[in-house]
Amino acid sequence: MLFSPSAMDRLPGAPRYGTLAHRSLDEMLAGARVDVAPYKRDPMDFVLWKPSKPNEPSWPSPAGIAAPGRPGWHIECSAMSMATLLEPFGGGLECDDPNRNVFDIHGGGIDLVFPHHENEIAQSCAANAGPFVNVWAHNGFVNLDNEKMSKSLGNFFTVRGVLPHLRHPEVLRAFLLASHYRGPINYSQVQLLQADATLTRLYTALRGIELEREAGAGEPKCSLHSASFEAALDDDFNTPDALAALQGLARELNAARAAGPAPQLSALANELRRLANVLGLLRLPPEQWFRLAPAMPLETAAATTGVATELTESQIEALIAARQAARKARDFAEADRIRGQLSQAGVVLEDQPGGASSWKRG
Repeated sequence: MLFSPSAMDRLPGAPRYGTLAHRSLDEMLAGARVDVAPYKRDPMDFVLWKPSKPNEPSWPSPAGIAAPGRPGWHIECSAMSMATLLEPFGGGLECDDPNRNVFDIHGGGIDLVFPHHENEIAQSCAANAGPFVNVWAHNGFVNLDNEKMSKSLGNFFTVRGVLPHLRHPEVLRAFLLASHYRGPINYSQVQLLQADATLTRLYTALRGIELEREAGAGEPKCSLHSASFEAALDDDFNTPDALAALQGLARELNAARAAGPAPQLSALANELRRLANVLGLLRLPPEQWFRLAPAMPLETAAATTGVATELTESQIEALIAARQAARKARDFAEADRIRGQLSQAGVVLEDQPGGASSWKRG
């Protein structure tokens, strides 16, 4: 059983076949991945129900087709998405209201534009006699060290495998946001470390400033930064520019802090966190961020596993208290020894005026 895209031309108000890919019929024919089967009336016809060959898995056709077989690739996606995603909202396979069978956003890799998504549009619009998707968002390929990541090449990582080597899942989020979703994303250890460093600079800008309990509380106080941040997201979800706006705000916050106590410090800090929260960033209390172990390359993590036991927060606090006592007793040799012990365990001390010390894992 085949579907003919030429039927789209006879459906009032439906998009023309090839509109999504911005390709003419000749271009689509030239880019087709399979030879034109002799049973097709039109070269662009595609399978809705595929009869199974001997010894292949098969099922009875729900449409009453005599030959047992299996659904085609494209119709699978339309049927499953309608049944699973639209049905809870009043749409779905049994719904005759075209307005309830429309997706606001439909995503996928850029390699799916043609023929898969073109065919999804054709069959779904024909089935519902109305629109199918309001906004299409196609992402670029993920590369590993500038080579396309794929299972067939064996050059891939899973999120589950990467997260244990990061300071926090926000690092992976910042790494992904640093590239535009439509462009290629180059996964590398250097890129992950850069994302960790970017977040550390932003958390450093917030450190020591009292923040509102809710990041979105109150009205925006720094409209200039809000405008540049929101303009970036309105420009085809330009997250690299949005991150640049956050870093510009952090620099302004650091400059205000260096100039001395200023009333706008709290407003700037809260604005930085409010905007970052839109992207799912800066959700931790700053001190908690610095008490997490920084990201490290996977090969370094593998080499250091089991070499040293990481100190717990309570152990670190106890050592800092012992160092403070040694300094108070003017036993500077013992104070230096404790500082060295902490440094060897990856803890960086930052002495503050008045004798207090803050710390972070480094």
